[in-house]
Amino acid sequence: MDGRPDIAEAIELLPLGPLRHALAGVAAYLVGGVVRDLLRGSDPGPDIDIAIDGDLGPPLASLELMAGIEVVARHERFATASVLAGGASVDLTRTRFESYAFPGALPDVSPAPIGRDLERRDFTVNAIAVELGTPDHLVDPFDGATDLRQGVLRVLHPASLRDDPTRAVRAARYASRLGLDPDPQTLELLRAADLSTVSAERLDVELRRLAGEPAAARGFELLIEWGLLDPAPGGIGLIGAVDEHAALPPWSEDPAARADAILIAFAGGERAEATMRLARAQPERPSEAVRLAAGHEPGELLLAAAAGAEWIDAYLSDWHSMQLEINGGDLIAEGIPPGPAIGLGLRGALERKLDGGLPGGREEELAVALALARAAI
Repeated sequence: MDGRPDIAEAIELLPLGPLRHALAGVAAYLVGGVVRDLLRGSDPGPDIDIAIDGDLGPPLASLELMAGIEVVARHERFATASVLAGGASVDLTRTRFESYAFPGALPDVSPAPIGRDLERRDFTVNAIAVELGTPDHLVDPFDGATDLRQGVLRVLHPASLRDDPTRAVRAARYASRLGLDPDPQTLELLRAADLSTVSAERLDVELRRLAGEPAAARGFELLIEWGLLDPAPGGIGLIGAVDEHAALPPWSEDPAARADAILIAFAGGERAEATMRLARAQPERPSEAVRLAAGHEPGELLLAAAAGAEWIDAYLSDWHSMQLEINGGDLIAEGIPPGPAIGLGLRGALERKLDGGLPGGREEELAVALALARAAI
């Protein structure tokens, strides 16, 4: 089974809207992950990559005049643009060839036909294209479709991971998500990859993408197996705990917090130490819990909760959003001069409300806040 008729049918269902009609007559190719996912029969998601063999200027000029299409970004250096069309986020790129001045450098870009463009891709399963005008024909010079069927992750050339070592992190991401195993040569190259040549910013981007994967724990385990990164003590176990906790409300609605918690658990350092201190804390009152949690980001709170701080869930559901019915203007109206005393009065009243000591509503809040403020003047 080669999948060609199936992918042609699947392309018709992509949310490309008027974009496909706008590119009629242009040598435009679906490339990369969208083709890979369509071949697997899985949902490619809303992000689509299209490579155009030719100058982007004329098609972009036409797209900017069309209803239902918005050109949201253009990058002249890399000959790329981002477009919103038909509910999809589409990255348009001129087919090109890339060269690297030194390992880990950003690429130097020059125009090239689709065949050369596919040569610059990271793995064979991502080096497959389909021309929009002839969607029943795969452009697959490295036989990536076969590797995909056989569950193999293979680099395109021996220098791939030397040119861009972040591809090793991507390898862990694809292997964990797609169930692919590196072939022997690729595995050898992965174990020899040198992430120290990559800037901290670029590495953080790739690690954050890995942390956002459903099978992030397996991805980080692979990086450890390949000898590329060392986890903090207990980091992998904490990642598993984060995954379990992140599946529950309210965390299930905050994927960014999950990714951040996973990165903190894996990397360790000062943030992890502060988060573990938070996890070990045992506040006796809601007001104490609010003080402890103040200033901590959602990912830190999730990690602390996953590490055993059960009170954090109550903090988020009940205490975090609790407010007074009064404000500083009410205290000023009662004769308290503007200044620190107002903040002290309001904070003190809120703490008593959190701890269940103000059942009388607004009037009691005001009385307590005034008493505390006057005592501070």
